[in-house]
Amino acid sequence: MEPRASCLLFLLLLGTSGFFQSYAVEVDVKDASNATCLYAKWMMRFLIKYETNSSDYKNTTLHLSSSVTHNGSVCGNDTQAALLAVQFGEGHSWSINFTKTNETYQGDFITFTYNTNDTAVFPDAKRKGPVTIVVKDIMHPVQLNNVFVCHNTDFVEAENVTQIFWNVTVQAFVQNGTISKKESRCRADTPTSAPTVPPTIANVTTASTTTLSPAPTTAPKPVENPDTGNYSLKSGNKTCLLATVGLQLNVSRDKPLLININPKTTSADGTCGNTTATLKLNDGNSTLISFTFVVKNASASVQKFYLKEVNVTLLNRLNGSVISNADNNNFSKWDAYLGSSYMCRKEQTLEINEDFQVHTFNLWIQPFLVKANKFSTAQECSLDDDSILIPIVVGAALAGLIAIIVVAYIIGRRKSYAGYQTL
Repeated sequence: MEPRASCLLFLLLLGTSGFFQSYAVEVDVKDASNATCLYAKWMMRFLIKYETNSSDYKNTTLHLSSSVTHNGSVCGNDTQAALLAVQFGEGHSWSINFTKTNETYQGDFITFTYNTNDTAVFPDAKRKGPVTIVVKDIMHPVQLNNVFVCHNTDFVEAENVTQIFWNVTVQAFVQNGTISKKESRCRADTPTSAPTVPPTIANVTTASTTTLSPAPTTAPKPVENPDTGNYSLKSGNKTCLLATVGLQLNVSRDKPLLININPKTTSADGTCGNTTATLKLNDGNSTLISFTFVVKNASASVQKFYLKEVNVTLLNRLNGSVISNADNNNFSKWDAYLGSSYMCRKEQTLEINEDFQVHTFNLWIQPFLVKANKFSTAQECSLDDDSILIPIVVGAALAGLIAIIVVAYIIGRRKSYAGYQTL
């Protein structure tokens, strides 16, 4: 049974520093009786890091083109998964399959293929040809005969690719050919985690300046530091990563801009592994920040972890399109022994590039070997370590005492010698 599908595309123009094209896709898959069996409408784009012929790495953004096909989409049934598939541009494709139980359906796997032969997107790419990324979808189960809706931005990151989705409406295994009026909303759309008004940005400060490209350090500080948020990741039923931190972005573009990340509108996602862990934070559909930790000297008897990479993406609140993206994968910070945590209460600065800085406050992080949902013993940063003052003060006091004794001894000796001379 070969399904038939129709695809509606329309162009949205985003006015920021320029115009960005953003295409929405609508796919209506029908069965042999011409009844709708799978429906989806969504927007997406991809951030991809690739290697060039000079062996350095570049970041590029892959958009949906104006010409999208949907070959291979399948309705699905009780024994066969439903498949939503689209093809676009110069050999790029994306698909998601859905499985169902007696009561629910859910996304299972996302498969994304990009073609580095597309020189407009991947100029001077070292590796030529299609590259396929398969990632398990994070979509939670949806009740059958419910349509899943998520207006806010969601993102999936794997193997140097960040997939960004927004304005998603999808229903698999449609019953009686009619799209349901019952909605299952994503967590980000709930009022407590993602308000429908522009995101809460605490203490945003701009400064007038005669310098065309001011350094980030010249930006004025907001009156208050950012609120501290508590974040965690789970692997199965066990907590695998804990983080407590206040975050502030320092963006230097036309004008310096300080943005406090609001933990009340920020959701946490990511991955945990034995030697690599990534914490991804999404602040109310406007800012994506990811921190990647690795274990160094993995074969040594005494192992340590450290922060290796930070990625920051600023999104347009209205349609989720990317305004700016910055990445630094050459950090060697926040190192601590494996099995312990890292703490730094004082402000620290992570230099992403000349236009982006991330400031951290009240940091406490443990990306590996979390036990009983609690932080292990913390190794504190040098900024917090006041204990070094104790031996300095004690040493100075002892040195002063010794000097006083020596001076008193010399004075006493001189007086004794003078008394002896008068005899």
